[in-house]
Amino acid sequence: MTYRDALHEDQRLVILRTLADMNGYQANDSVLQTVLGAFGHNISRELVQSHLAFLAEQALVSIEVISGVQVATLSARGQDVAAGRADAPGVKRPGAPR
Repeated sequence: MTYRDALHEDQRLVILRTLADMNGYQANDSVLQTVLGAFGHNISRELVQSHLAFLAEQALVSIEVISGVQVATLSARGQDVAAGRADAPGVKRPGAPR
């Protein structure tokens, strides 16, 4: 695994965990970009959207475009991956609670 792969896996996990904490289990790409920045992942909105597309392909989220903004909604499978109850390729497995 490359350093870039490890970063992308962590960024996808942050997205899933953020959605799991949101009311309605959804957030737009702008909010997700801000949250990723707070966790040390200062990435472009284009990369956030790329991660959302990847997560949608894995059936971890669904995406709706509203006025040009992508809104992601966590799926039940995505919630299981965020909590460490299931694995998904390309997404970091969360560590055990401390």
